[in-house]
Amino acid sequence: MREEEARMEFSEQVVLVTGGASGIGRAVSLAFAAEGARVVVADVDSAGAEEVASKAEAAGREALVVRMDVTDTASVRGALDRAVSMWGRIDVLANVAGWDRIVPFVESTEELWDRVIGVNFRGTLATCHAVLPLMIEAGSGTIVNTASEAGRSGSSGEAVYSGTKGAVIAFTKALAREVARHGIRVNAVAPGLTDTPLLQGMIAEGHQKLVDAIVKATPLRRLARAEEVADAVLFLASGRASFITGQTLGVGGGLVMV
Repeated sequence: MREEEARMEFSEQVVLVTGGASGIGRAVSLAFAAEGARVVVADVDSAGAEEVASKAEAAGREALVVRMDVTDTASVRGALDRAVSMWGRIDVLANVAGWDRIVPFVESTEELWDRVIGVNFRGTLATCHAVLPLMIEAGSGTIVNTASEAGRSGSSGEAVYSGTKGAVIAFTKALAREVARHGIRVNAVAPGLTDTPLLQGMIAEGHQKLVDAIVKATPLRRLARAEEVADAVLFLASGRASFITGQTLGVGGGLVMV
């Protein structure tokens, strides 16, 4: 092993990233790869995931693409089986897959509720439920869930989304208590508005004024970069956070201060 590889935080570790094809998930996948990890890029967007994996491999890292729909338990378990058959374990689970649409709650539909809840909360339950037996057997592991500052303060036009992210925060705390005795840590990151394709799509749908208002209310007066959120995920997954569990780390430029 080269000297620079030996110094890498996640050398030889297997990291599963949901929503790894774009946005924050893409940044998280590439950041782990840069630190020597074997990255499982899980997403419904297979083409996007292949691009991320190719970029990691071009840098000399190992990467595996698995098609995973986090709202479908069978899809989650099938994708996990592929990853385990390749590398035998999962050391880190980074739950990044997420989805939202901005709409007043009274105008929302049950179909919208189902998708937002399915991706953001039920998907987190499904992946944790599938991965934890492996980590318990190994006696170690780290999970980083993606919440949102909306889950701590609420966000106009995102009532259901805010509810799911609040649920992710509460779930993260409860799960951290349950699995600590197995040597497993569980934490969450709570990004503020982040410059991703999902946000750009919302802006294209006519929500520029809302985005501008949130940026104005943010002390650092800008959007987050996906790479900044990835840095927080890597910190929580690393040995530098070895005595941190059940916590939510805000990456929102001071939008929420708790």
